[in-house]
Amino acid sequence: MSGTRRRVTIVGAAATSVVAGVALLPNWSAGAAVSDDPTVDARTRATFQRLADAVFTDRTNALVDGGQADADKPLTDGFSGDVALSSGTARTEDATRSALGQRKKKLAKAGETYRGAATTVTLNATRVTGRTAKAEVTETTTLTYARARGDAPKTTGFQARHELTFKADRRGDWRLTGIRDTDQGGLAVNTLSKPAPVKAATTADTMPNAPRAATTRNPAAAPKTGTTYDYKAMAAYAEKHWNAYNKDYPDFSGRGAGGDCTNFVSQSLKAGGWKHVPGYVYDYTRWFGNADIQSHSFIGVNEWSWFAQNSKRTKPLANVFQLEVGDVLQVDFDKDGSKDHTMIVTYKSGGVPYVTYHSNNTLRRSVASLVASYPNAYYYAYRT
Repeated sequence: MSGTRRRVTIVGAAATSVVAGVALLPNWSAGAAVSDDPTVDARTRATFQRLADAVFTDRTNALVDGGQADADKPLTDGFSGDVALSSGTARTEDATRSALGQRKKKLAKAGETYRGAATTVTLNATRVTGRTAKAEVTETTTLTYARARGDAPKTTGFQARHELTFKADRRGDWRLTGIRDTDQGGLAVNTLSKPAPVKAATTADTMPNAPRAATTRNPAAAPKTGTTYDYKAMAAYAEKHWNAYNKDYPDFSGRGAGGDCTNFVSQSLKAGGWKHVPGYVYDYTRWFGNADIQSHSFIGVNEWSWFAQNSKRTKPLANVFQLEVGDVLQVDFDKDGSKDHTMIVTYKSGGVPYVTYHSNNTLRRSVASLVASYPNAYYYAYRT
């Protein structure tokens, strides 16, 4: 999810555990430890990681036909003793899995089901202050489509970053008391967090406004006839860098300014032939970006839309399912007129476009899944 203006700113039940953070030492200087404060050693950190793995594997499998949500016990029930869920977090996770089960039904009605999933969690860092520990983790999940036919993608994948809060009880045992998604977008398919976009300071009525696109299936065909740009190159760039960021550009993920989504889409368009329009960074009629400087139209959701329409490099599409490879999709989640998120189409099969994006880093998520997950949002489709 990219913000606007202000340095802007997605097999089976068992998951493989990755403990990249075992070698990381806790930040003891972060707070004054007292003699009875519990320690967080390598073994405890490894258990933090395994519990996080279980939490997010349970969430993902709630979306899978025959997954853990259909079994008697979630994986997190296997934790007790030194590290486990608090009673409150256990109830919250039960409710989350139930809500994701309802999302699974909505996705199935939209023609999308998953037959398997694989989730791994990496522990990136642990910070300890007295009797509270904060664990930063990265979740990497792959979902396998159940009905992939012909040349349709077989899987979709995403990465999501989270912060887990553990508190020590009177016996020194650690209880997971809170889970916070730290990506600006919150668009992973197995999360329920409401997107919290950074809005533009103002959205002038005089700016070029794109019409909203319908979300009904099987619209009239709108084939792509232009040859000005290399759309395969756009898709190839996006799929190469969806989770391996190009060091030739700044990374706006996790900076509290809205995320990296529009910056990423602009890079993909540039790879397919969009040329710079140099000028003042605040001027939405200009468009340019490199390692050192970026126009706000290069990195901002609304500014990109204004540039794209004013420059005639895009034209609006009437329906999101008319999108083709290299086209762009934007979303206004809270329907306030200020767009929140930008994605690029990197695949299409069976009349369904698949989008790739940053914040969360996501590869080939179907537009059907987006519409089913956010049915009340406003969508804007751009032919590039």
